Amino acid sequence: MGHGHHHPHGHTHHTHDTPADAEPLPPALDLSVPDGELSPGQLSRRSMVRRAGLLGAGLAGASVLGGAASAAAAAQTSGPGGAGGRGRSNGFLWLAGDHHIHTQYSSDGKYRVADQVRQGARHGLDWMVITDHGSETHAKIGVDKVNPDIKEARDDHRDQLVFQGLEWNIPGAEHATVFVHPGQGEVEVLKKFETDYDGSLHPSTSAPTNEALAISGLRFLADQVRRRKVDDILMLANHPARQGIDSPHEIRGWRDATSDGHRIAIGMEGAPGHQAGGLPKPKGSGGARGLYGNGPGANSFAAYPAESYRTWGGFDWMTSTVGGLWDSLLAEGKPWWITANSDSHNVYAEPSVVGPDDDFAANGKHAEPVYGDGLDLAQNDYWPGHYSRTHVGAERFSYAAVMDAMRAGRIWVDHGGLISGLDARLQGGGRWATLGGALRVKRGTEVELSIGIALANGANWAQFIPTLARVDVIQGQVTGPVEDRDTFTAPTAGVVKSFEVNKSKGTVRLTYRLGRVSGPLYVRLRGTDGNRTAVGLNGAKVDPVGPAADVPGDADPWKDLWFYSNPIWVLPT
Repeated sequence: MGHGHHHPHGHTHHTHDTPADAEPLPPALDLSVPDGELSPGQLSRRSMVRRAGLLGAGLAGASVLGGAASAAAAAQTSGPGGAGGRGRSNGFLWLAGDHHIHTQYSSDGKYRVADQVRQGARHGLDWMVITDHGSETHAKIGVDKVNPDIKEARDDHRDQLVFQGLEWNIPGAEHATVFVHPGQGEVEVLKKFETDYDGSLHPSTSAPTNEALAISGLRFLADQVRRRKVDDILMLANHPARQGIDSPHEIRGWRDATSDGHRIAIGMEGAPGHQAGGLPKPKGSGGARGLYGNGPGANSFAAYPAESYRTWGGFDWMTSTVGGLWDSLLAEGKPWWITANSDSHNVYAEPSVVGPDDDFAANGKHAEPVYGDGLDLAQNDYWPGHYSRTHVGAERFSYAAVMDAMRAGRIWVDHGGLISGLDARLQGGGRWATLGGALRVKRGTEVELSIGIALANGANWAQFIPTLARVDVIQGQVTGPVEDRDTFTAPTAGVVKSFEVNKSKGTVRLTYRLGRVSGPLYVRLRGTDGNRTAVGLNGAKVDPVGPAADVPGDADPWKDLWFYSNPIWVLPT
């Protein structure tokens, strides 16, 4: 292609994830273990994923939902980023997780690592990342002290993958999750990175200085992988539009800071945590959903509109706006993925408080939590997995496989258990590609999008079964790298098809024909319970029935549920 299009890469940068390195498959997901040998919790987990179509035959005979326990998929990978990944033809094991979780090792946290991991396991998560705030105290004390707690949690919860990470104060910008593959170097690398590159330890009012330090930090991380200090490292930008200080050119800079072979910055929170923040008084804090209650500040990117400082259907404006910033990144043909997570600090309607004799500055952690005076309805967070989930299509149950899947973009996210499984693939010319992948076909080939959805697999944690009302297909052209790296619009992106569903149980199969494809493009999916909708910010021709802006003080998250998928590309030659 004349404009220098770079296709998305779905392959890992090295092959550390061999079967010999894989963790044992959790008993709930291992069909060789009879139901009668499972604990009640394991049996509940198996029942949940079985209802979702995640075990056994799946949604279709060749479903990528089938996972490691299913029959092999009939179709073959289409190349880098293709559905099979590294030439595999079997399906993926879809694992739910959360990459943004705080503990007593954060200055504004409270819970033990064991508390968060236990709650994540209870709420159906397979993997979790502990991400305490970068700070001088954390760098000196907390990185070291939290590690034994994480190792103990790994031993106590063999069915969960528990990563160590931190929440990086990006110099001159917002926060980001940085996490590493477990190993002997995990503490050393995170400690060195935080000490040398965290914005709280290196404050500067100079935008060029800050931006250069952030890029240097990402390159440092890539170098640690090259030097085999750790097996892998990933970075995801957190709550990117909350203060308006993550400018488009900074996001592009993080994305492009390291080569495809050692790509560190892979995406952003499509939906922030703190989803209980919008619960109206007196049953909640009466604040802003996601704590997106800000306006422009001195360091905000001036071109961002007022609407960008609110969530829309619980999702960040960068993601929720069809034809907006996320689409502008995808239109370049470069990978940039979305996630959703809890940002769990202090949980809504939970009674504990920080214990006595607390001295965070001296100890690098808060005192053990103790029972308080009753349920605290002023808090803004949920437990990991209680409301937000990030689902990744892994090749096996292992730390490396989860990281490989995230780098490949095999990710979809949901709120409130709106759906329990998603199989999306583009097919044409005898090939197929799934989320994050690229379908390579001859120009003029007929291409079809097939969608399989496992609907809610029972009542969610608010004790109702969500109804999926509608599914939207969003399509955009790949137009190549932008001349102005502060671009945050994509004029070719729009909703091209909407399917009315209005079901809460069973499975749904949908088909959209793209026709004969002559140029590079991508498609992505979104779905909703239909309770709150509005014409999109770019008009009805682009997005006739999109998410509505969340009103501070009146945004009950359980009454406004959405799911989003990452894109699939078509690259005709």
